[in-house]
Amino acid sequence: MTPRFMSTRRKSYLPLLILFLFANSFTTFATATKKITDPEKDKVLIFVLKNILTRGHFVEKDLNDDFSEKVYQEFINGLDPNKRYFTQEDLKEFSQYKYEIDNQLKNNDLTFYNLVYGRFLTKVKNAKSYYDALLKSPFNYKKNETINMDLEKVPFAVNNNELIDYWRKQLKLNVLSRVQEQQDLQKDKLEKDPTFKTKTFKALEIEARKEVLKNMNDLYLRIEELEHEDWFSTFLNSVVGAFDPHTTYMAPRIKERFDQDMSGKLEGIGARLFKKGIYTEVSELVSGGPAWKQGELEAGDTILEVAQGLEEPLDIVGMRLDDAIKFIKGKKGTEVRLTVKKKMDGSTKIISIIRDVVELEETFVKSTIVEKNGKKYGLIDLPRFYISFDDANYRDSAKDMEQEIERLKKEGVAGLLIDLRNNGGGSLKTAIEISGLFIDQGPIVQVKYRGEKPIVKSDTNQKTQWKGAVVVLVNEFSASASEIFAAAMQDYKRAIIIGGNQTYGKGTVQSVIPINNFYPNYESDLGAIKMTIQKFYRINGGSTQIEGVYSDIAMPSRYSFMEFGERDMKGALVWDKVAQAKYTMTDSYDNFEDVVYNSKKRIADNERFQLINEYAKWLKKSQEDANYSLNYTHFIKDSEVKEKEVAKFKEIFKFDSKLSFSSPKYELPLLEKDSILTDKRAYWHKNLSKDLYVAEALNVLSELKMKSINEVVKN
Repeated sequence: MTPRFMSTRRKSYLPLLILFLFANSFTTFATATKKITDPEKDKVLIFVLKNILTRGHFVEKDLNDDFSEKVYQEFINGLDPNKRYFTQEDLKEFSQYKYEIDNQLKNNDLTFYNLVYGRFLTKVKNAKSYYDALLKSPFNYKKNETINMDLEKVPFAVNNNELIDYWRKQLKLNVLSRVQEQQDLQKDKLEKDPTFKTKTFKALEIEARKEVLKNMNDLYLRIEELEHEDWFSTFLNSVVGAFDPHTTYMAPRIKERFDQDMSGKLEGIGARLFKKGIYTEVSELVSGGPAWKQGELEAGDTILEVAQGLEEPLDIVGMRLDDAIKFIKGKKGTEVRLTVKKKMDGSTKIISIIRDVVELEETFVKSTIVEKNGKKYGLIDLPRFYISFDDANYRDSAKDMEQEIERLKKEGVAGLLIDLRNNGGGSLKTAIEISGLFIDQGPIVQVKYRGEKPIVKSDTNQKTQWKGAVVVLVNEFSASASEIFAAAMQDYKRAIIIGGNQTYGKGTVQSVIPINNFYPNYESDLGAIKMTIQKFYRINGGSTQIEGVYSDIAMPSRYSFMEFGERDMKGALVWDKVAQAKYTMTDSYDNFEDVVYNSKKRIADNERFQLINEYAKWLKKSQEDANYSLNYTHFIKDSEVKEKEVAKFKEIFKFDSKLSFSSPKYELPLLEKDSILTDKRAYWHKNLSKDLYVAEALNVLSELKMKSINEVVKN
């Protein structure tokens, strides 16, 4: 997909109410049914989880003072991430248990949890009186004051008076941002219609306070629906998360949603969504779906509000995932406008998407042919490493890749470009088999359980499906199985890896285990634990964890300097290495180093890449700038400055390679019968021709020369 510049209005750099005024970010958010507390069930969960983790987790971890401190911090931050409830006076009381939680867990003692949870409920009840009183009258917008929204650096309020003042500043900031948004809309309307009657600042300010108040009231109505199980899940996730960030506890209803997501059920706009605390986040876009085509929504983005066309947006923060999806879904051809917080830089943005039928076909392997310097080259897009373990006749990515390569060979292509951008992984089995298509046979990856020697997973098929030149295109979203394939190709020196500086860096494997398996006689469903049980290692011995795969040729991207990937996750397992597996490099190319050198020089001399690098630095700076003026005049000026700064980058992704992409011959009869498929391929080919990264990858592919002339494309 062609990278697109994020067109932003002033509002994009302003925090919304829902980003900062919610003091309940918890790990599990479920439908309220029975308001019953079962202390025995709580103790059973603690007992079973601590035993599963200490015996089965990849990392052997002692329940000691260090562990206790991590749980302490995570539980408090999980309940109050925006520091809207607890004060330092509260923390002083809580801290008596900072190094005692490990001992309490060993004895199934919930004293710490009960103290913090009880105080939290009291604070939540008080919150409505804070925001209700503060929003009754206008704020002083001439006062010179600022607010720091870097919540990790902002300390907890000293006392209740300071806490209420922090509420005041956050509410004031969000009223200001809403007023500014409406003023910008009025300017746009006035330019189109000189007779349009604008509202005064005073009128807009009153409307903004009413809107903020309504959103707050809606949020607290949803909070009141929550039950003990929801909050206790937050505590359990603080415990299991102290092992690593991918280990999580799933309450019964959350486990049910997880199963639905894993089954491939796609909702609405062609995006897989999941619940993270009170927020709805995008986990993955469906290749070829409406959101994918629109190009602005990305994995990791947080959906804050949903509007049907031009209707007023609905705040979905704190809403159950099933309910949020109902508003995002809709009939084909209708518009949904999503207000999102971008993972990339923390800015907020309104994204308009026209709903359409999501075709699963677009998640499968597809290929195209491009002519360059008188030769044909094949580009294969692999969105994920898919397989069905339940249906042997169902498509899997390894079989599809083998078939696609065979078709391209018949077309006489001189090289293959494998596009793994945004491929979040999938089946390890297919990653091994696909790697085997490019080598005779040999080890592909090493898998290790706790305390055991690594197991070498190999390709045992002596057949080599493709012996010609190969380039693999990756980005910062290429993860897991994608990294295994890219690493194998790099270690064998079978392909040049080009793309972002490094891939995502997820080198761990999780297993979902029903807790009732360990406590079968318990009468109710105890949920499940998703636990890290294995770690991946390259055949050169290094782990893909944290480091991912470094590209042979790194191209600047908007993510270049962002906090991104596994390396930026708190508590992520560390990089390490095991013994190297026995393998022999293919020594396929006559000019590998020269091609890499030439590409690096082209990139360094390319003004567009230079500007992208500047853009990436600017995005990083914007991400780190968390201070906002609460003086209206300064607030507007700061926004205008940022608007001017971003204007210089608006053209950087407007590129045309002048290359022409076309479907392979086998697909032509299908296109004649299927106008929808024809449109999809036309859209894809157009995007590829405008893709700066594909253009440079093809430059590299066209320069590669095989060592043995007899092996060049004559497979």
